[in-house]
Amino acid sequence: MDRKDFEENYKIIKALSDVNRVLIINYLSKGELCACKILEKFDITQPTLSYHMKMLSACGLVNSRKEGKWIHYSLNMDKIKQFQDFISNLTSS
Repeated sequence: MDRKDFEENYKIIKALSDVNRVLIINYLSKGELCACKILEKFDITQPTLSYHMKMLSACGLVNSRKEGKWIHYSLNMDKIKQFQDFISNLTSS
């Protein structure tokens, strides 16, 4: 692993440093969700949810697609697998 690997995965670690974002990942592990459905699970405002989703999308953990006026989110399983491999390599070095 080189510095680039660490920098890329640091973004994921930083995104997962908030309990709400970890909970969002957990909810999305059950399948795609509309932003409105995610919002129902929290006592936060829509702009706060948008901020959390931006953080998760920016590091690559979450994909989004627009359908009408709604945004639907799903996990990027390729990125999650890559992160799992990184953690596995990190802890076995």
